[in-house]
Amino acid sequence: MPRISAATVAAHRANQHAALLEAAREILAAQGVHALTPAAVGARIGLARSSVYRYFSSTADILAQLTEEAFPRWADRLRATVAETPPDGPALPLDERIRAYGRTALEFVRSPDYALVPATQALGLPPECLVRLNELHGSLIEPLGDVLREAGCDHPALRAELAWGVLRAGTRRLVSGSSGGPGAEDTTEIIEITLDMFCRALR
Repeated sequence: MPRISAATVAAHRANQHAALLEAAREILAAQGVHALTPAAVGARIGLARSSVYRYFSSTADILAQLTEEAFPRWADRLRATVAETPPDGPALPLDERIRAYGRTALEFVRSPDYALVPATQALGLPPECLVRLNELHGSLIEPLGDVLREAGCDHPALRAELAWGVLRAGTRRLVSGSSGGPGAEDTTEIIEITLDMFCRALR
């Protein structure tokens, strides 16, 4: 029996699960989806493959659990970003809240969580998983739609979704520009131009 490293068996399993998810996130970000296997994740924290299968049934299951953990976390960050009155300061005007939302959304590209995007595309997920993935993507747009609704904008959900397209285009340029090859664009300029276009789309 493996040694229990927490006060209860449930807490031990929760800690182990969190450690496995973090190991999976690191492997995915550094080596890509083809290196992500239950055996590789277990080896990274010194856990036998047979023990890893208590938490994940397959690589697809690892990706699904990473996505279910990451997207709500980013949705919470985006919602906190657009709060009308931040915990540490005065109320912000609408334009500043929109720009802050855009900047936080673009930060996703530089995080290890962004590796989930090409990974889920490469793995060929079944239709029911793609439906869930679209729902999670939608949860990232919802905070912006809520802000526009509070501001009295008509068709807030549609406006938010269309404006999200600007952020997606900026994301693609950031990813392609990060290669550092000939003609690569300055990431700061990409971010600022994207945010300018994003804010204009919502005026």
